[in-house]
Amino acid sequence: MTATSNSPTDESSAKRAVVLLSGGMDSATAAAVARDRGYEIYALHTSYGQRTEDRELECARRLADEFDAADFLRLETDHLSAIGASSLTDDEIAVADADMESDEIPTSYVPFRNANLLAMAVSYAEANDCEAVFIGAHSEDFSGYPDCRPAFFEAFEDVVDVGTKPETEISVEAPFVEHSKTDIAERGVELEVPYEHTWSCYRENEPACGTCDACAFRLQAFRNVGVRDPIEYAERPSYADEA
Repeated sequence: MTATSNSPTDESSAKRAVVLLSGGMDSATAAAVARDRGYEIYALHTSYGQRTEDRELECARRLADEFDAADFLRLETDHLSAIGASSLTDDEIAVADADMESDEIPTSYVPFRNANLLAMAVSYAEANDCEAVFIGAHSEDFSGYPDCRPAFFEAFEDVVDVGTKPETEISVEAPFVEHSKTDIAERGVELEVPYEHTWSCYRENEPACGTCDACAFRLQAFRNVGVRDPIEYAERPSYADEA
């Protein structure tokens, strides 16, 4: 299964976009959307001390190959891990089981992470004459993560306009910011995203736990679109039952 069937026939004339490619299903689908819109992809992957960084990197590299990325840049940063205060980066904070009805900010929130990631992505984009930066944030994220709200991306785009060269024009593209995880899965299936090469689990490198927030929302989304999630899980709870 490949996600490059809609790629432009003339690669030399393709628009360029940086895609924040975490290795997860959201970023993979954002990459597919970028390709579908005619962008040549410059993939940016960041390792910041998250628990599953090795598996995420493996997936991101494979996805970059699948999407025929013009470049793949991995940045290793330790400041988010050193700052802590998130179950993704601090071993002393347990990754909670999924609570799909909660409106509280979860322990997996990494303080102001998306601002850090987008800042690096914009630097990379400006250096490579890219016209856009794509991020896979979606509506179910911003109920819990304040740096996934539409207002945040609009404000960050203003920062980009002010903080780059006068001739630089870089848009911040969050194509799913008003959509659900189910919408992402549906669009990804349409674009033939290779979801077998993605990873969402907050806890484990293999197999996915099936019970953290990321696993739960992912499994529910696949169930809702009537497709079996192709990755391996230690447990597939009730929200993963076949539709």
